[in-house]
Amino acid sequence: MPSVVGLLEQRELTARRRVEALREEADRIQAELVAAEREWSEWVIACSRVCEVLSPGEGDTTGPDADREPSDRGEPPALPASSEAARPKSVVPMWRAGLARSALTVDYQRIVQALADRGRLGQSPLTCQEMAACFGLDPVPAKIEALRSKAKRLTARGWLAEPAPGRFTLVKAVAGPGGGS
Repeated sequence: MPSVVGLLEQRELTARRRVEALREEADRIQAELVAAEREWSEWVIACSRVCEVLSPGEGDTTGPDADREPSDRGEPPALPASSEAARPKSVVPMWRAGLARSALTVDYQRIVQALADRGRLGQSPLTCQEMAACFGLDPVPAKIEALRSKAKRLTARGWLAEPAPGRFTLVKAVAGPGGGS
């Protein structure tokens, strides 16, 4: 008859081998996960870059009248007026006194409106992740980066301010009375 100590040692050895095998598998899966996340991040960045390149009027211009020239397809550029709603994929205009929010596309209007509401309530600036939650979007990197790109574009055009890195608020002139309403 085998000894009790011998049986315990045998079971302990079996359990230890199982733990070691599972650790090896976990390490392998963790390494695979890191590689997959890196690839996913690269695709998100690639999509963002392609969208930036393909967006008409979003690149650098060569002069003050460069945005008034017809496009390569022979179409006139989309220059939103303050009295008409902007079309999808149109240029984000520089903010100026009297320019209505309707000059922006719907996506940009949603960002400006969310920040205006936030300012009226006296709340702190929003991050892009918080904006995604406000809009009911999944907080995945692709959605957050798309919002970040739009917020940065609005900041560059004078609609938003970025008081701290990654935190956006409406510019006081835009939020003020008559400003961009």
